[in-house]
Amino acid sequence: METSTSNIATLDAAAIDYLREWVGRSETLEDTLCAAPLRGFSATLDRDDPPPVRGTVLPPLGHWLYFLPHAPQNQIGPDGHPRRGGFLPPVPLPRRMWAGGRLRWDPANPLRVGDEARRVSRIESVTHKQGRTGEMVFVLMKHQVHNAQGLALTEEHDIVYRAAAQPGEAAPPPTAAETTAPWRREIVPDDVLLFRYSALTFNGHRIHYDREYVTQVEGYPGLIVHGPLIATLLTDLVRRHAAPGANITRFEFKAVRPTFDLHPFHVNGAPSADGRRVELWAHDHEGWLTMRGFAELG
Repeated sequence: METSTSNIATLDAAAIDYLREWVGRSETLEDTLCAAPLRGFSATLDRDDPPPVRGTVLPPLGHWLYFLPHAPQNQIGPDGHPRRGGFLPPVPLPRRMWAGGRLRWDPANPLRVGDEARRVSRIESVTHKQGRTGEMVFVLMKHQVHNAQGLALTEEHDIVYRAAAQPGEAAPPPTAAETTAPWRREIVPDDVLLFRYSALTFNGHRIHYDREYVTQVEGYPGLIVHGPLIATLLTDLVRRHAAPGANITRFEFKAVRPTFDLHPFHVNGAPSADGRRVELWAHDHEGWLTMRGFAELG
């Protein structure tokens, strides 16, 4: 079922039990890992990569350009996402965000341009919580991506659904971030950057490009920078600074605070002494932590 973007009554035990019926459901998607999306990926990240050809190894998080949902236009909900139900549980809370993830790559079996790949996804859990700003429902999905050689990547993906903002509602207290780091890059999240990333990932969520919707309906001050884009910029920072030949074999990230298009923000990295692990974080123009994570290098 699809709900309006207004707030709803408290979810009762029966509603939570209904949503938990989705636990264990799975879907399998197949895709050909072609070169064209990677050319757009490099351009969007302001990279001067050689043109990808058959056999080129996908960069970290490059698999997010594939296995994309292609819901018909008449099945799109008011927030720009496909209408709720189907594979994902129909959580009747209006704000839907990517909260974080954990990924492991098999360094002996990288995904490459030209691979015929298969992603098997499973709903692992549905968890209901009452937070300081209202109700939240967390959905944990597990993805396993295979190519002809076998399992190449395992990913856990956290989605959070939240109640609508209330007039006068106080924001959660922010966390101060370290604003100096060995690796640091300023990002200007203009409309074009957000549009290009939405286009690359076929993401119709209106919070990333529709200023009237995001401010007047969802109550945010500006366009929201995609959580996956910030995570991608963190892994890209590692690619720009890590020693030649070092590859990310594990990456974890957690969104802490929304990032808006109103000001530049920074992505930061601090490698360990042996260069095998990099602490990663992003902070906004006021120095508040917006995402944190780490990468392990092989």
